[in-house]
Amino acid sequence: MTPAARTQAAIDLLDAIIDAARGGGAAADTVIARYFGTRRYAGSKDRRAVRELVYAAIRACGEVPTNGRAALVALAREDAELAATFDGSGYGAAAIDSDEAAAIRGIAPRWMIDALAASGIDAEQLPALINRAPLDVRVNALKATRDSVAASLSGAEIVGYAPDALRLPSGTNVDQLPLFRDGVIEVQDEGSQIVGLAIDARPGQNIVDLCAGAGGKTLALAAAMRNEGAIIACDTDRARLSRLMPRAGRAGAEIIATRLLDPGHEAEALADLAAAADGVLVDAPCSGTGTWRRNPEGRWRLTAERLDRLITTQRHVLDIAAPLVKPGGALVYIVCSLLDAEGADQVAAFIDRHDGWRLDTPTLPAGVAHRGGIRLTPATDGTDGFFVARLVAP
Repeated sequence: MTPAARTQAAIDLLDAIIDAARGGGAAADTVIARYFGTRRYAGSKDRRAVRELVYAAIRACGEVPTNGRAALVALAREDAELAATFDGSGYGAAAIDSDEAAAIRGIAPRWMIDALAASGIDAEQLPALINRAPLDVRVNALKATRDSVAASLSGAEIVGYAPDALRLPSGTNVDQLPLFRDGVIEVQDEGSQIVGLAIDARPGQNIVDLCAGAGGKTLALAAAMRNEGAIIACDTDRARLSRLMPRAGRAGAEIIATRLLDPGHEAEALADLAAAADGVLVDAPCSGTGTWRRNPEGRWRLTAERLDRLITTQRHVLDIAAPLVKPGGALVYIVCSLLDAEGADQVAAFIDRHDGWRLDTPTLPAGVAHRGGIRLTPATDGTDGFFVARLVAP
């Protein structure tokens, strides 16, 4: 592909990603994979160059652009080399008019900036929210030590906080590594590893992972428990939950069982677990404002209405979790969001609704105290953004 053709491909992809963001369609990664799946003529260098151009445009535009061309023109206004690829050639984009409208550059829509500011995320912290994220993996302690894996894996770097975290060179195809296929490593942001420590899972305990998804934190719990005890991993999403047991088999995690929940009838399905769990982990559905580094188009998908729906869901899940915790046990609430409406405010409202529960601020290797919990941010910790709180049952 010529540079001009790459630019036009990026415009086409951005159009599709913008449409998907507005209509609740596929994520950008999926859109890009589908696009190149039907264009076998594009070599690996072409795909990489187009992908980087697309994500540069997404990161540059806080508001949803009018279209893909406007997004790329915004980049070209500050990049003469890119502007030169708008040359009107056969497969290239038309030349840029001097008065052509460009997308508005920024970190996020104004209402999101205001909500973050109200939650204590100041202007100096905002740029870090959309920087490129590093590639972190968790070493499976059931199979290896971090030091042994670091010594055997080219380019691996021991990062400073999570006890089993390694950082790999950007672009590493982790799923092609023998260590991944053998269940020795799993892709997991260091921040995700850190907040999972708040439940303090120990061998022999009974743990419920209420929003397990595909099981990243579930697998970490099994390793922390040394395969002793029991973990019930639950979710309402059949497709995501179905991916957990093959991963558990690969990891040698033998104490995990899954339970698919019917939305609206979760309490009935969990009645046999009432007051039986030493710990319940609620990694709740959220806005993902802490993960824009990985999913920058998430800024284009979030609306005030969607945020309100997520807050309602979080409250619902917390109320399902509470009866499962045995007296003196712990409920750990996690969101990959930096908005207090989804974090500290949810926890405060939970305590108001449930007599006798108390906050027990977890001691973690990173993060800062925030309204009874711990907050991690890209700017201060170099991780994705999280809020985690530990609640103790009466």
